[in-house]
Amino acid sequence: MLRGLRKASSNWLGKLVMAAVVAFLVISFAIWGIGDIFRGFGRSTVAKIGRTEITVEQFRTQYNDRLQQYSRQFGRPLSMDQARTLGLDRLVIAQLVSDIMLDERTRALGLNLSDAEVAKAITTDPTFQGPNGQFDRVRFENLIRSNGYTEARFVAEQRRRLLRRELAGTIANGMAAPKALLEATNRYQNEQRTVEYVLLDRAQAGDIPPPAPEALAKYFDERKILFRAPEFRKLAIVSLIPAEQAKWIEIPDADLKRAYEDRRARYGTPERRQIEQIDFPNAEAASAAAERIAKGASFADLAKELGKTEKDIDLGTVTKASMIDRSVADAAFALKDGEVSAPVKGRFGTVLVKVLKIEPEQIRPFAEVAAELKQELAQARAKSEVLDTYNKIEDARLEGRPLAEVAAELKLPMRNVEAIDRSGRDAAGMPISLPDQQPLLAAAFSSDVGVERDPLQFQDGYIWVDVLGITPSHERPLDDVKDQVEARWREQEITTKVNAKATEILDKIKAGTTLADIAAADHLKIETKSGLKRGEAAAPLSAAGVDTVFRTPKDGTGKAEGGQGAVQIVFRVTDIAVPTLDPGSEDAKRMVEVLNRGLSEDVFSEYIARLQDEIGVTINQGALNQVVSGAAGGGDVD
Repeated sequence: MLRGLRKASSNWLGKLVMAAVVAFLVISFAIWGIGDIFRGFGRSTVAKIGRTEITVEQFRTQYNDRLQQYSRQFGRPLSMDQARTLGLDRLVIAQLVSDIMLDERTRALGLNLSDAEVAKAITTDPTFQGPNGQFDRVRFENLIRSNGYTEARFVAEQRRRLLRRELAGTIANGMAAPKALLEATNRYQNEQRTVEYVLLDRAQAGDIPPPAPEALAKYFDERKILFRAPEFRKLAIVSLIPAEQAKWIEIPDADLKRAYEDRRARYGTPERRQIEQIDFPNAEAASAAAERIAKGASFADLAKELGKTEKDIDLGTVTKASMIDRSVADAAFALKDGEVSAPVKGRFGTVLVKVLKIEPEQIRPFAEVAAELKQELAQARAKSEVLDTYNKIEDARLEGRPLAEVAAELKLPMRNVEAIDRSGRDAAGMPISLPDQQPLLAAAFSSDVGVERDPLQFQDGYIWVDVLGITPSHERPLDDVKDQVEARWREQEITTKVNAKATEILDKIKAGTTLADIAAADHLKIETKSGLKRGEAAAPLSAAGVDTVFRTPKDGTGKAEGGQGAVQIVFRVTDIAVPTLDPGSEDAKRMVEVLNRGLSEDVFSEYIARLQDEIGVTINQGALNQVVSGAAGGGDVD
């Protein structure tokens, strides 16, 4: 499959289709291009890249982390079979291998980044920004700690990641799509066609007499499976969802005001300061500069003497929490407007800072936030009550008590569904609306009468479903579905006759008769449709019909599917127009960006493949399989 995807991405059409996913997968495609790298060796090692090994524990940790990420995105835990279908094991090992190969190459090339550059990348990362858009140190520390990092280890990992990015940019940036590729893409995306056509609908089928009983019976016998009665299930459903429970919870004003005081910082805009900073190679140089400023030298002139521009020294308008260096932050926020600090020994060297502007803290008043705070507290209380109620329901069910009895005791509404099929319709064919419908139906139809299932998790709450009865799927006699069978038979007859009429018209055109003459003879109206674009439905043509038009040359004729009640359309392509692409337009810029990115990714993919050949990559498939099969339980491979 991965080979096929890589091959598809090698042409310009494939690039457009895969642009959204290729950035993550392209390295994987390069690494898995050679099948014979899978060999067995030590059971404690999953892969070797040159002299570097990926241990079982390293791979297990990365695999489980990625599995959890995917599960959060899907909203429910992924099974091992689903993870295998996604190729999660290969994606994880591919990422690990590619990272190690790039790390090896950056070391060989002697590439490095300054501490200041790493710090800037971290503080501007949206992941670590608070509600005000500024770096939040508390959030930063909590996030890296929850992911098992110390600050030093995280900074080191970010340095490696940034160096990989720099190397990748050097290899792949600057690729420019050739003019021919741009023109071909423009033609594919923006070409427009005009057709003249006649529409053949039910009227052209003529009178269709009712089918003879034996013909209808034969038609039914050949298609009995289409008319089977679906399996129906009778369900009892109890929902316990905080968002619903919160609507009925009242919060006293005293509790609201106390919560407002406790959360006061959340409803304010913290003090912000516009700060400039000059870093020095040592404390002596910083002290000498501070003395010159005390004697009248300007901060800006000192920066110029050191070869620094205004951009180099400008830290922007920031909050105290957004500054990664606490010592510098303390010094900067202790200054008055316009003041310059004494030398400050920070994490990344000795600096002088100057405050250019101070924006005071602002707090939203209680009246402005009362409504949202009330909703927040109500939902929080609902969550705690939901958990308490959940425990009561589960305890009662462990005792063997039926769901209906438990719901009545706890005064919870229970919904009874008399009959529902797998598609969510009742016995009359009408749709039934249920919370979290697809997972709920999947659970109901994989259970049985009397079987107690674990509740489904939905919107921080729970849904219990009991199967009270099952009506199996069964064949229905013709007499029970005669109207449905006859309606389906009639639709097929109409389609057959209209298709035959469309073919007859095309044969006449091929024989030399014009579409206008045919339309006049058959009392059909010739109409025109312009502005057709590839892949887009345009009534009366369906999307499939438009595709047929785009496979037909100018002045060529054909028949196509119709939409919205039309059965067939016989058309002639009268005009093909390709708009001139304005290089300065937004469409052109986006197109160039996509094509250039695709070319860059191809080049980088080839670079990764070359590194693989030079450094050498070996995968222990046996160890990898054992880790994957035991990932959910964390079983040992050794």
